[in-house]
Amino acid sequence: MGGLREVVASFVVPGPVGVAVRDRLRVSAADVAVLHEVGALLGSLAAGDLAVRSRQGPAHDAAGWAVRKRELSGRSSSRWAGSVTKATHDQWALARRGQAAHIGWLRGEITQIQARLARPLGAKADKREGLARGYASQGEWHAKSRRLHTLKARLAAVEADWAAGRVHVVRGGKQLANTRHHLADAGLNREAWREQWEAARMFLAADGESGKRFGNETVRITDTGQLSLKLPALLSHLANAPHGRYVLDARVAFQHRGQEWLDRITANRAVAYRIHHDVARGRWYVTASWKRAAAPVLPLQAALSRGVVGVDMNDDHLAAWRLDVHGNPVGEPQRFFYDLTGTTVHRDAQIRHALTRLLHFVRRCGAAAIAVEDLDFTDGKSRERHGRNKRFRRLISRFPTAKLKARLVSMAAEQNVAVVAVDPAYTSRWGAQHWQKPLATPRRKTTRHDAASIAVGRRAFAHPIRRRTTPPHPDQSDRGGHRTVQARPETRRREETRPHLPGSRTRCASPVVERKRGTSLPNTVRGSATEQKWSWQQDALPLSV
Repeated sequence: MGGLREVVASFVVPGPVGVAVRDRLRVSAADVAVLHEVGALLGSLAAGDLAVRSRQGPAHDAAGWAVRKRELSGRSSSRWAGSVTKATHDQWALARRGQAAHIGWLRGEITQIQARLARPLGAKADKREGLARGYASQGEWHAKSRRLHTLKARLAAVEADWAAGRVHVVRGGKQLANTRHHLADAGLNREAWREQWEAARMFLAADGESGKRFGNETVRITDTGQLSLKLPALLSHLANAPHGRYVLDARVAFQHRGQEWLDRITANRAVAYRIHHDVARGRWYVTASWKRAAAPVLPLQAALSRGVVGVDMNDDHLAAWRLDVHGNPVGEPQRFFYDLTGTTVHRDAQIRHALTRLLHFVRRCGAAAIAVEDLDFTDGKSRERHGRNKRFRRLISRFPTAKLKARLVSMAAEQNVAVVAVDPAYTSRWGAQHWQKPLATPRRKTTRHDAASIAVGRRAFAHPIRRRTTPPHPDQSDRGGHRTVQARPETRRREETRPHLPGSRTRCASPVVERKRGTSLPNTVRGSATEQKWSWQQDALPLSV
């Protein structure tokens, strides 16, 4: 008989170690011209360096890196060359990790299709035996057999690229490159697309250097907000300041974390900058980023010392319920809605707004931790797993699990709220089974998601999800037994009948009172206590009788 899968222990998610803030640049026409010139030149150098790095493959070493950096330094500068080569390595490594993930996905799909092809048509799945279900018809079986050959050919090509160290990267984005062939569907003309393409391929990013003035010699922002660039050697004629620098007319003032950024640059600590152009809005932005010291992870018991807010993440809202230190729900359920349709910017804003309201609720109720499910839908988006349920596959495909978790961790760290990740196994099913109906009232409709949030919170405490088991009530005694699942798992006989303890609490006679059957008083009228009391005082019969 197949059992339930093992539930992974809950843990406190470590806080973020990186910080990024952004400010808008109100640039002049002269600044725009210089930024375009510098970005286009460095972008072309970055594209060429990426091609060289891709051809080297896994055989790359420190000597080859030094050669590439030396070649770029002559046309730009040593610091720009360092930033370009480092960005190239990061991009190649990201493509390499994506290639490995794609190989794993292809192998999983091939395994699932082969298992289903081996089953008879219409056969049902058998979880106990580990058997997959068969395909519904002969036509579907034939189509899947053809898809199997296609996936095998694709896997062979990707594995060949992996062995040779080849990666396929499009600077500017593959999606934007494909949009060039569908301008009418995207609502763009050739000039608008070209402007977006050139903006995406520009390179205006520089890593920070500790010990240097204001933490960065290439892109420098002073404590007064003055922004200047170290121009490449080929564009040194555009300089308007000494030492081949160009000072922009725009001023920078970071509103978010402005004091933290100011403390870093005044101490000459490293700060990285990136300048980018938002073509849709017609605006320029500068992003500052730096690393923070890793804060110690709070112990789980300390994080849960003031209760927890269990959160169930859904397609359109976050369901939350506060639990006390004993794992009991307190107050009313909360729901924080968001809309995941529309543009990426709109979806991101909706998520931020929902998480902000959630954190405000956590602070109002006095809790210091949020319990969330450690969701991962990477293996559950295929048709082989969910069949023809296209709506459900589309739902989990658009669900932003990674973005939600990353946003929640970073925003909760600023509010000193710990995030506890729990295993999502059976939380929705058991929560609805044990909590949905008991917590529903005529004035409060408890949903399945509300009950799942209680299950998530109780799992953070390592409590059983199900409620206290109520014994049957044949009468007012404990004849039906008294069972409880609130006890710890290591407690013996925690779900058996409550032991009979004599004493006043159970209205039983004390064991020190010795009562024998021979001396006990009968309950009949003839043998009542009054009758027996007077029988011992009867007078003797007269002798004259």
